[in-house]
Amino acid sequence: MPAKVIISLSLILLFFACNDEGTTEVDPSVLTSNDVSISETETTRSVILDLFLSSPQNEQVIINYTTEDGTALKDEDYEAATGTILFEVGDMRESLSISLIGDEEFEETESFFVSLSAQSTNVVVDTDLIEITIQDNDEPPGNELIIPSSGYQSPTAYDGYQMVWQDEFDQEALNLNDWTYEIGNGYSGWGNNELEYYTDENTSMVDGNLVITAKKESRGGYNYTSSRIITKGKQEFKYGRVDIRAVLPYGQGIWPALWMLGANIDQVSWPKCGEIDIMELIGGGDGRDNVVHGTVHWDNNGSYANYGGSTKLSSGIFNDEYHVFSILWDESKIKWLLDGEQYHEIDITPAALSELRSDQFVIFNVAVGGNWPGSPNSSTTFPQFMIVDYIRVFEKQ
Repeated sequence: MPAKVIISLSLILLFFACNDEGTTEVDPSVLTSNDVSISETETTRSVILDLFLSSPQNEQVIINYTTEDGTALKDEDYEAATGTILFEVGDMRESLSISLIGDEEFEETESFFVSLSAQSTNVVVDTDLIEITIQDNDEPPGNELIIPSSGYQSPTAYDGYQMVWQDEFDQEALNLNDWTYEIGNGYSGWGNNELEYYTDENTSMVDGNLVITAKKESRGGYNYTSSRIITKGKQEFKYGRVDIRAVLPYGQGIWPALWMLGANIDQVSWPKCGEIDIMELIGGGDGRDNVVHGTVHWDNNGSYANYGGSTKLSSGIFNDEYHVFSILWDESKIKWLLDGEQYHEIDITPAALSELRSDQFVIFNVAVGGNWPGSPNSSTTFPQFMIVDYIRVFEKQ
């Protein structure tokens, strides 16, 4: 090919590769973003939306935006906004801020939208509508926390015993020198197909009480939250008397427990570690909210075994006022008491029950659902509260 033809083709290619200013043209960039979910607060807060370009540009990229109502409404749930976002030459990320309007009223989860469009020709909008979901952080209508002023009160001392540990829950926060939070849903719902996700947010201190709150809310793939706290490795005991003064939650599918597990559970697993349930209530509107159970679980020469008893209030339910749930435990027997009156006993001298003659740690929790109580239903109200005034542990002198 003649040289002059080659030169002419090169000039044509150079002409199409450059703009009037001599800069190289690039393909349009693609704009993307992501939907956002955020919790509402009691005051105004901002939600930040990140916008991304797939490639840098040699000219400004201009994006128009405007908010659009969904189930969330402008001037009620969020502040309406309209404007432009500029990506300077070479930039590939910019942010947009929208203000949410907070309040103290419970609302269902709501959402609104931010619409995006291109003002310049060097961008293609792939995400033209961003959904902003507002999760309400206020308590839903239902039960209110009421601290009773009445109920049984146990002594602070007993002949022949000395107090070795107590928690009166008078401090501002849970004492983590004594307690540890267990988080999550455990293995297979803590072995019981329970439906709650345990957090460290569902425990509070109110007027000298520990309050564990079970809520109907989503967390970690589960539809309920609650708390489970243990004294493992911090406060462990063998024999003596344990008194726990508490007000219990109620309702179908609600499963509060004040109990103990063998301190060697990590080495031998359950049930070889042994379990002493000081109190369990299996909530339900069919007469179960006035019954509590005391039970032990153990490994009977390679097979699981348990033995339990129960007692029933003559009137009312365990949510009405405080009751004291106790065990008397020595090397030969365990006795269960409600408000100082014995209702159940087991002989633990047989060799197969040796795990019930070893150190145990304490567990407080409120489960939701599970094999024993079944699931909540339309009659179950949330939130539910277990209120614990104190735990006191005594050993023989």
